[in-house]
Amino acid sequence: MAVADALPSDIESPSRPVSERPLRVALVTGSYNYIQDGVALTLNRMVGFLESRGAEVLVFAPVGRTPAFAHKGEVVPVWSIAAPGRGEYRAALGLPRTPRDRLLAFRPDILHIATPDLLGHAALRLGQKMGWPIVASYHTRFETYLKYYGLDFLTPALTGVIRAFYDSCREIYVPSDSMIDVLRADGVTGDIRLWPRGVDTDRFHPGARSAAWRAERGVEPDEVVIAFISRLVKEKRVAEVAAVLGRLKAEGVRHRALFVGDGPERAFLEQAAPDALFEGFLSGDALAMAYASSDVFLFPSDTETFGNVTLEAMASGLPTVCANATGSRSLVDPGVTGFLAEVGDDEALYAAAARLSVDAELRSRMGAAARTRSLLFSWDEAMGGLLARYQALAGT
Repeated sequence: MAVADALPSDIESPSRPVSERPLRVALVTGSYNYIQDGVALTLNRMVGFLESRGAEVLVFAPVGRTPAFAHKGEVVPVWSIAAPGRGEYRAALGLPRTPRDRLLAFRPDILHIATPDLLGHAALRLGQKMGWPIVASYHTRFETYLKYYGLDFLTPALTGVIRAFYDSCREIYVPSDSMIDVLRADGVTGDIRLWPRGVDTDRFHPGARSAAWRAERGVEPDEVVIAFISRLVKEKRVAEVAAVLGRLKAEGVRHRALFVGDGPERAFLEQAAPDALFEGFLSGDALAMAYASSDVFLFPSDTETFGNVTLEAMASGLPTVCANATGSRSLVDPGVTGFLAEVGDDEALYAAAARLSVDAELRSRMGAAARTRSLLFSWDEAMGGLLARYQALAGT
């Protein structure tokens, strides 16, 4: 019998109804504080918001030796190993007894699972046995990663596992309308609800642009900086980024490439784009300055569920060149705030990047429109809507 199947007999219902005490939320996730990626940052923002509204939150997640950033809330560590082939990530193999007992003692009003991994499945089984309301959020298109590592033959099987997982939850929260379409096409029949993302438009703002920042890096005042801001990994289609930059250089289109982020593909990019700027991971005002001090945002990834970096670029006043894929197609207004290229159409990516590189007026017009569109995305509204769903399910 699995550990998660063995339940103590003395677990009781909460002594007081939810309406008379703080809402208790347990978050189970495969990524929270050991790496600084979009999923971790979104979930940290969520936990901070919930606690600011009086909720009690416990986070169950793998941890590293040293947190990558100052996280929100209390984290209950779950034993994990380095992910095979991707050592920067951690993989929990289930829900061991110590964190499981902590979860049982916490007796959450809502069990929120953010990753359909072995830990997520163990939490799902436990929550079902206990009769807790279980919700799940969809953050990562794991099935789309496989093709970048020669494992695309596993896509149907993984899609089936993901479908069964989400259909076992009371509600499924996705960040964009395009992801609703994808999940329905994959056969998910559960209650899918939109949980959009927001952006800090006070921090990410065209006013963060710095001539000094550019000058310190040897960027000329009239030189166009094309930025790629994300993890430097295959599934972000960094090979296509390198191809576009290489062609721009070969065609004599004046530009300077900027990479913000890090990852296993950095060495490849340094070789492919030796004149590029590599800033590593940035956060806060330093990240905002890097965005605003650029001129074009190039992001051909087709594995996004939303595209936080795209929205941050838009808030910073940058026109965007993105893949016509989930996430980006819900953000970019083609021909108005930027351009969308079909996945695999490197010619369209190049043409859009080249056009923006040589047309300052077009960059200015599209950048202003992108900034205006970004103002529609509020973190408070997004998190407030999620809290309202929790309260409805918990009966408060």
